[in-house]
Amino acid sequence: MSELDPRYPIGRFTAPERYTPESRAAAVTELRALPAAMRAAVAGLDAEQLDTPYREGGWTARQLVHHVADSHLNAYIRHKLAVTEDEPTIKPYSEKAWSELEDARVAGPEVSLALLSALHARWAAFLDTLPASAFDRGFVHPESKRRMSVDWSLAMYAWHGHHHVAQITTLRAARGW
Repeated sequence: MSELDPRYPIGRFTAPERYTPESRAAAVTELRALPAAMRAAVAGLDAEQLDTPYREGGWTARQLVHHVADSHLNAYIRHKLAVTEDEPTIKPYSEKAWSELEDARVAGPEVSLALLSALHARWAAFLDTLPASAFDRGFVHPESKRRMSVDWSLAMYAWHGHHHVAQITTLRAARGW
């Protein structure tokens, strides 16, 4: 699928069959590594390159960096809510609308790269302190009406960061940057 669908250069997210301390640790390791991977993905790109969509009709490299910061900030809050409240219904947001806001279209990526560095350090520290039982806790997404566990969400966001980095690195490879 990744060869046929440029939206998913690493494939679509597939949840693990079961969650273990090892799978959690691997996902947290992915979260810790994301800021450096994202920084490397956009390193040396000029404004024109940052404003190039990774695919026809897709977001620009700049928008992708800002999207990941927005998305992961929301995920961190959702995890905190899931651990401190009983099955909270989370507040969704329009990723598309956020990506079209002026800050996502023109702000330098450094702002979101700095945010990702701090956010992921704090998020990983939070996750490291949780007992295993906390990963079974969850939140409800009002659009899907589905309960999502911290375990599932952690795995999905570890994939999510890697997914968007791959969109940028695939663009760079295709353009020879």
